[in-house]
Amino acid sequence: MKILRNIPGIIKAYDALKYLNEYKKEMDSARSSGDLEKEKKNILAATRTWGTKLCEMTGVTFDVSGKENLPAEGPVVYISNHQGYADIVVLCAVLNTVQFGFVAKENLSKVPLYGKWIDRIRSIMIQREDSRESLKSMAKGIRYIENGFSILIFPEGTRSRGPRMGEFKKGAFKMATKPQVPVIPVSIDGTYKIFEERGIITAGHVKVMIHPPVETKGLSRQEEKILPEKIHDTVQNGLDLLRSDSQN
Repeated sequence: MKILRNIPGIIKAYDALKYLNEYKKEMDSARSSGDLEKEKKNILAATRTWGTKLCEMTGVTFDVSGKENLPAEGPVVYISNHQGYADIVVLCAVLNTVQFGFVAKENLSKVPLYGKWIDRIRSIMIQREDSRESLKSMAKGIRYIENGFSILIFPEGTRSRGPRMGEFKKGAFKMATKPQVPVIPVSIDGTYKIFEERGIITAGHVKVMIHPPVETKGLSRQEEKILPEKIHDTVQNGLDLLRSDSQN
């Protein structure tokens, strides 16, 4: 029964591919010619349009605070909590000033049509059960960042599927600390209600808080060691504030 009730949402998700495909030719041309700035520009336009339109199509609305903290240029590493599949859709609509790909599980590459797009926007696929392949993927992500591409990381490693946030995996932060780019923490709340809570794609309201950037350039070993905990606390405090506002 849930499969049948999800068919309209799935149709909308695949219909939204047209907003990505509008930029495919320019994006692929820029990538093949090595024009990184043109490639980044088209990735941003594609993901921003796709996220905004898919939210509209599915009845997902959102409030955003901290927009003044969005970067004017990259590269940066966004660090966000991860409640549900809708996180990516909402964040593509909200984080709309610089291009970003994201770190994803390898099995997402097998999603029909979307799997190719995940790679096309310079995302990183990770096989978490294979430590050697994970290290290779992390190195690839660092190379992307060194070439000016931004990355979104969900350091919990999996969806929380609810309001409670899990621990952050420390290894993910190497993508920021090794190339010494700013980390921008993001708190997002409400996306689990769009699918994970009932297992049915539904409309919903999401709140997002964008925090001030945290510099990683010149960190001491001790500062680098405590960075994951520091960012975790920032994201958690943001979640607490978002929920407090909802209850008032």
